[in-house]
Amino acid sequence: MRRNLTFLLGTVTGACLTVLVTGPQGAHLVTAAKAAARADAYSQLNLFGDVFERIRADYVEKPDDAKLVEGAINGMISSLDPHSRYMSARGWADMQETTRGEFGGLGVEVTMEDGLVKVVAPIDDTPAAKAGIMSGDLISQIDDEAIQGLTLEQAVSKMKGAPNSKARLTIIRKGSDKPINVSIVRENIQVRPIRYHTDGGDIGYIRIPSFDEQTTDGLIKAIAAISKEIPREKLAGYVVDLRNNPGGLLDQAVSVSSALMARGEVVSTRGRTAEETQRLVARGGDLTRGKPLVVLINGGSASASEIVAGALHDHKRATLIGTRSFGKGSVQTIIPLGAGNGALALTTARYYTPSGRSIQAKGITPDIEVLQDVPDELKSRFEIKGEASMRGHLSADGTEQTGSQSYVPPAGKDDKALNAAFNLLRGITVNADVPTKRPVPN
Repeated sequence: MRRNLTFLLGTVTGACLTVLVTGPQGAHLVTAAKAAARADAYSQLNLFGDVFERIRADYVEKPDDAKLVEGAINGMISSLDPHSRYMSARGWADMQETTRGEFGGLGVEVTMEDGLVKVVAPIDDTPAAKAGIMSGDLISQIDDEAIQGLTLEQAVSKMKGAPNSKARLTIIRKGSDKPINVSIVRENIQVRPIRYHTDGGDIGYIRIPSFDEQTTDGLIKAIAAISKEIPREKLAGYVVDLRNNPGGLLDQAVSVSSALMARGEVVSTRGRTAEETQRLVARGGDLTRGKPLVVLINGGSASASEIVAGALHDHKRATLIGTRSFGKGSVQTIIPLGAGNGALALTTARYYTPSGRSIQAKGITPDIEVLQDVPDELKSRFEIKGEASMRGHLSADGTEQTGSQSYVPPAGKDDKALNAAFNLLRGITVNADVPTKRPVPN
């Protein structure tokens, strides 16, 4: 008992208060502690105010107050996890535009790493993809202006622009001796949320590249079209391709899962307190009518795509094939800050798969791992380090995992994961641990 008490008192101050409130003076002590915490916070805000006024009064040139405040906000946010960020009014408008699935720009999903813009993945059939931009590329300059010192929102704003205008990118690529200069003509990017086709007259293939406001509607149309093309008695099943899907809207992940499973929990989100826990469940029924599913994932499958893969896997509704996913197990809430003030994207919860697993900094391990044959000149480009390698990431529940392949061959005949999925659905390949047909839970 003494050992446990020492540990609690030495590591978690809150535990000390729990013990103390059991005594007669407990309520008084709690009130005093809260007051002390508020006083400390106000003291820190006073310090900020003092520095702000000193800069305004004594800096060598008259500073821009708005830029000072925005810089302070960005500095505060940067002390949190890598997915929390502040968006100016322009950045907030750009994000709303992007989630609608249409915007003027290059067509690339990006994040910020060590002061440079890092490519998560080029969007299919966009100028960036056609120009050869690769996952993992670091963009150091845009139109000959250095990225260093800009926020992610400012950098993204520079990449966007009117269709037919040009953007010059300077790219640092691992394995390349010198920076690569690329000139790209912007287009009106209309993100096609769903691509689909049939294979061999018995399998429906559905590619989901991201989760925006159009994704679920696109999935419904794809399933309907495949059902018309292939009679039910001949349909062996569906392949849902989530590889290099960087995520998107949580509600779309839930509705996509609802379209592929009959019932059950899709995901739970847990915030700082128990009262903030939410459980999101499938509604609407399985549009595939119980047909077998194979879901393809890899190191570029993140966030919303991991929610879908995790839900279908935990309910034994799908077999996962590919390589371990990215491992982004957190949820960001967009908080508008009033007219002209932009918005805050703040990490407010971790999410858990239906079985109660957190995939944060670990990812989802597929049922069947399939490694692609990567050309020698590309081997250094398609090993994604994942969430666990990002500075300031939320820690994992358990051992963290890094490194997973993200290469997808451009030709279907060379795509070993896709062909493994086709073979599994057709019963050509037998895996003792993974039945071709999985039961749909009640």
